[in-house]
Amino acid sequence: MLRTRPVIAVAVALAAVFGGATAATALEAPSAAPDADAGTTWAIAPSSAEGPDGRVSFRHTIDPAASVDEFVAVTNFGTAPAPFAVYASDGVVTEAGNFDLLPSEAEPVDSGTWVSIGAVAGSTPRDGGGIVIEVPAASTTVVPIRVDVPTEATPGDHPAGVVAELVAADDSSVEVTSRVGVRLHLRVAGDVVASVVPGSVEASYSPSWNPFAPGTLTIDYVVSNSGNVRLGSTVTTQAAGLLGVGGESVSGEVREILPRQQAASSVAVDVWPLFFTWGDVTAVPVIVGEDAVEAELVTVTTPFTAWTIPWSQLVLLALLAVAVVVALRARRKAEARVQSRIDAAVAAASAQNPVPDQAAVPMTRR
Repeated sequence: MLRTRPVIAVAVALAAVFGGATAATALEAPSAAPDADAGTTWAIAPSSAEGPDGRVSFRHTIDPAASVDEFVAVTNFGTAPAPFAVYASDGVVTEAGNFDLLPSEAEPVDSGTWVSIGAVAGSTPRDGGGIVIEVPAASTTVVPIRVDVPTEATPGDHPAGVVAELVAADDSSVEVTSRVGVRLHLRVAGDVVASVVPGSVEASYSPSWNPFAPGTLTIDYVVSNSGNVRLGSTVTTQAAGLLGVGGESVSGEVREILPRQQAASSVAVDVWPLFFTWGDVTAVPVIVGEDAVEAELVTVTTPFTAWTIPWSQLVLLALLAVAVVVALRARRKAEARVQSRIDAAVAAASAQNPVPDQAAVPMTRR
């Protein structure tokens, strides 16, 4: 599990071998001296008793209480002998969507416990299961493996894998795990259920401070594999305001979800703030790779709602209202000032040219 010398783990990349969709790639061994500082390249691949047979993964459908025997070939491309730990574990899918196994220090609880690594000449037991072997330089060692399915095993997929992990020298102080692996597609015979369900949907709205632009609605969700076979999924998220106004839709894919596992994702859609938004997340199951799934693929939709308050538009309206009130008040004040000046002018003119008293004017008769 530890190493102090430079390592290039090649020939079978985890994504290629575990995914089962890309042929293994071999790189030439580095030209290094056969000592403790020599570079090491190695591979593990499906094999017959004679050596690698060209497969990129194992694929078996097995009845409960049945067994199957296989081989893996561990090849050391380096120029010096190298020790490797060969062991099995449960399969998982990482957050990045790649197939992997449990960390080397974690104990398997499912199909990883079904796989036994057979002893070969010169091998020693590994703590936690498996064996440790030393593979000579530029050589291949074939290791037998056996899969024993328990009687109580449930139908469906139980992903696992076998890895070859470089064992570091005893004086190593650098904790780096370097391993490559081969995937086991193990399916226990029985009724197949194919179902993916979107859940834990949460929507949050971020308004745009440009009142003439839509805001952003972020939808976080998980897609759970509630069936018993691995599936991918096409996920469509859509949202719309009142009466379906301002609708928006975004689609994406989840490459692989193992049974009883889930994948988290997040999407953002542009929505106009119409106080309240309705939407849904729809997951459509997709068969992965060369899998055969003889079951109905059911589409599941999960609705959600979100408050989409038009804050920037309300601020704009408030500013417009304030502007109108200010303008009206200014106009009234201006009109009052004009009227005041008119009244003053009239009063001044009246004072300079008084109007004669009508009662004091004598009347002349004709």
